[in-house]
Amino acid sequence: MQAMSLKVEDDILQDAEHFVKRRKISRNAYINEAIRAYNALERRRELREKLAVESKLVAADSLAMLKELEMIVDGTPR
Repeated sequence: MQAMSLKVEDDILQDAEHFVKRRKISRNAYINEAIRAYNALERRRELREKLAVESKLVAADSLAMLKELEMIVDGTPR
């Protein structure tokens, strides 16, 4: 585990202190949980962006395959 020093805006710290007291956990545990949650959110955003890019890459091939399958089902010559 690494030690870390940070500056927090007063209103953010007040909110955090409120929840720390309410949940009866340490400030350190609260901050670790918050960072873990934010990292998960960023991973999902990163994955969404990657999927969008990859989806665009295969879109043309998918449409071509769909047309071929429709011709097979319909019995239409290529």
